[in-house]
Order: sequence, then C-alpha cells, then structure tokens
Amino acid sequence: MTSIKKSINAYKIFFLGLAGLFITGISLGQTTGTAVTLGGKTIHTVGTLPAVGTPVKNFTLTGVDLTDKTLADYKGKYVIMNIFPSVNTGVCSKSVRKFNEDAAGLKNTTVLCISKDLPFAQKAFCGAEGIKNVVMLSDFRTDFGNSYGVQIADGPMKGLLSRAVIVVNPEGKIVYEQQVPEIGQEPDYAAAIAAIK
Repeated sequence: MTSIKKSINAYKIFFLGLAGLFITGISLGQTTGTAVTLGGKTIHTVGTLPAVGTPVKNFTLTGVDLTDKTLADYKGKYVIMNIFPSVNTGVCSKSVRKFNEDAAGLKNTTVLCISKDLPFAQKAFCGAEGIKNVVMLSDFRTDFGNSYGVQIADGPMKGLLSRAVIVVNPEGKIVYEQQVPEIGQEPDYAAAIAAIK
C-alpha cells in the first residue's frame, strides 16, 4: 500500500511540475516588447530599443553587394540607423529619400537604411530613385531585429522590422533613439539630425 501511495505522490509531483512548466511557458510567451500601432491597431515588437547613453551593439547585416557589413565598417563616424519594414511601402521609401537628402549635408556621418528587404530590391530602389547618400542594409539573414528589439512580434507585419531611428556617436554610444509609435508615421527627422550637431 505504501508503494502505491508513493507512486501516486510521485505522479502528482510530476503533473504539478508539468503544469507549472506549462503556465510558465504561457507567461514567457506573452509579448513583452514595445507596443506600437499599425493603422491604429496595437502590435508589439520583440523587445525595446537600446537606451540612450549605452554602447551600441555590434551587428552583421548584408549590403546590396551581398557582403557582410558590421558596425566596425562605420567606426569613428556618427551613424544614423533608419530602420523600417520595407522599402516597397510609401512611408518607408519616403524616409529613405528624406535621409538621403539630409545625409548630403552631414559631415562624418553615415546613414544606414535597414529593413528585411532583399538586397536586390534595395539596390533596385536606389537605382530607380537616384539614392546615393545612404547605405542600404538587409536583415534578411541575420538577427538584427531581435538583437535591437525592433522585430515585429505579432500582427500582419510579424517578422518585419518596426519603424525606428537610432543615432550613434563616433565613440560608439547611442545619443538618440525613437521607436515610432505608429508604423504608418514618419520618424522625427529633425530630432535625429539634431542629435549629431
């Protein structure tokens, strides 16, 4: 009889532990990133942007020539990261054009336009639009979106990057960041440019 009670108790402990893991899994699965909107409907990113004053994280992205690009390639310069879902949408393409115009007058500054678009699409867009003052980089085969907290976690654009801007100084510290609250809204260009002046 004692062995039967021990077996029953062992099963109880096992199933309670299993239930605990299940509940923990549910709570861990909840979206803990930043809430933004897409057409007024709430969606979330996988995390939050790196904070102002912190060292920028290294990254590997893909250039339009299919080579790897890292933060070290822009060392000693101000770096403006213009992050967005796709260059094939109106607001995203407008942000690339605007930063392309602004970058022409900036000294010791590189503007990186980052999306999950394939490098071929990025290159075609720049060719068609005459974009020459920004660097197009793709996150199609890396983990930039997760590392920087900008990958969209739910909704119809799940897996793409949210709209955000990060400015890094020549010493590698973040001096400005903006997680744009509505995907269909343009970033604050003036505030980003002001961060390097």
